[in-house]
Amino acid sequence: MIKKWNVTIPKLTGCAERRAYIYLPDSYTYQNESRYPVLYMFDGHNVFYDEDATYGKCWGMKEYMDYTCTQLIIAAVECNHSPDHGRLKEYSPFDFSDPKFGDIEGKGRLTMDWIVNSFKPYIDQRYRTLPDRQHTFIAGSSMGGLMSLYALFAYNHIFSGAAALSPSLWTNPPEIEHMIQTKSIRRDTVLYMDYGSNELSNHSRMIQEYSRVCGLLLGRKLHLTSRIVPNGNHCEASWEKQIPFFMNTLLYD
Repeated sequence: MIKKWNVTIPKLTGCAERRAYIYLPDSYTYQNESRYPVLYMFDGHNVFYDEDATYGKCWGMKEYMDYTCTQLIIAAVECNHSPDHGRLKEYSPFDFSDPKFGDIEGKGRLTMDWIVNSFKPYIDQRYRTLPDRQHTFIAGSSMGGLMSLYALFAYNHIFSGAAALSPSLWTNPPEIEHMIQTKSIRRDTVLYMDYGSNELSNHSRMIQEYSRVCGLLLGRKLHLTSRIVPNGNHCEASWEKQIPFFMNTLLYD
């Protein structure tokens, strides 16, 4: 079962509304005493429905969850579609400059503050969640993948695991590396991170940066699963194929 409603993020877009989504396992309706872990996801419009997805193809998360009977709630929020690089700004933890996009003011901290201090409490109050760190995860792709990596380090007391698919490590490598090296992080932290083999050439020196980030992550002694996806591309159809890999990583017990 999926429910939709509208939310606002005042510090980012004032009174402008965007859609929020929540997936509830079928058992939620008849196991009235059960509580569930929660996976928070970026780009909520791309997670469940093709008709809502930016490019007409979603991740297919509902189909996977229903088929596997995975006992997990998924909560997701639509991104900022402003033509003034709204998504890049909201999904970037750090300022960066790029020849294609110009100067981008990173507002990722504001985005995560809202998720942690407004959206998560809303979900925990209205649904039978397991709100503790051990049962709280976050995932996304591209800029959402970068934000998932950021959330795991900046809010490690909230999230025990993250999935960062095709993370936009090209935006500001020095700040990303500094974050990994200096932020306090628990050793029971779990991270799934991947990159498609066909997209490695999309940005210069991406294979070198991906390798360096993996090395730094291993140096922090968290539980890292890293993959180069054979024939993987930068699109929802490719990320959909990775669902079993990252879900098994996050929920492995």
